Amino acid sequence: MKYLIVGLGNIGEEYKDTRHNIGFTVLDALAGASNTSFTDKRYGAVATMKYKGRDLILLKPSTYMNLSGNAVSYWLKKENIPLENMLVIVDDLALPAGSIRMRPKGSDGGHNGLSHISSILETTEYPRIRVGIGNSFSKGRQVDFVLGKWSKEEKKFIDERAAVVAEMIKSFTFAGLELTMTAFNKVGKVAPPEAEKPASKPE
Repeated sequence: MKYLIVGLGNIGEEYKDTRHNIGFTVLDALAGASNTSFTDKRYGAVATMKYKGRDLILLKPSTYMNLSGNAVSYWLKKENIPLENMLVIVDDLALPAGSIRMRPKGSDGGHNGLSHISSILETTEYPRIRVGIGNSFSKGRQVDFVLGKWSKEEKKFIDERAAVVAEMIKSFTFAGLELTMTAFNKVGKVAPPEAEKPASKPE
C-alpha cells in the first residue's frame, strides 16, 4: 500500500528554517529518523521509506508554495495513489506555535499552498496536518513574519514538535486517519514557553 506524504514549503536557502517551511522541516525530520534521503526529481525532492509494510513517498515540492498542486497532482498520478492515502503538512497562522491539528478535509484557511492543491485536485477532501506557527506580528508584517526564520530557541522547540508530527504520519499510514486523530489531536494543543514565542519581525 502506497502513501504520498507532502510537506509544503519554498525551495532555496533563503527559505530554509522559515515558519512557512514547516512542512519541509517535518519531512526532513521523518527522513532523517528513517535513514533515508531526498533526491531531486520532477516537481520536487523525493524520498522513499517503508513502515510496517507500507510504502511512503515523501514529497517536498520544488514548484514554490503557490503552485504546490502541480507537484501533488503529478506524483499522485505517477504512483497511482488514491487521494485518501495522501497527507499534506502545512503551516497555520491561526494555531499557537507548535500546536498540531489533523483534519480529514477542510478549507484552505487562506493558505496559498492548500488553495492551489484544492484547485488542481478540484476537491478539499484530503487529509492534512496543520502545524501552528503563531501570529505574533504587528499590522502589515504578516509576510515578513511567515517568511522569517525561527530563532535558535524557537527552532529547538519546533524540531521537537516536528518529531511528533513524524510519528503522526507513521500512525496515519498504519492505524488510519480516525485513530491517529483521536490519539494525537488531544496532545497537539501546546504553546511554546513565553520566551520562545516568535518575534514580531524575522531575524
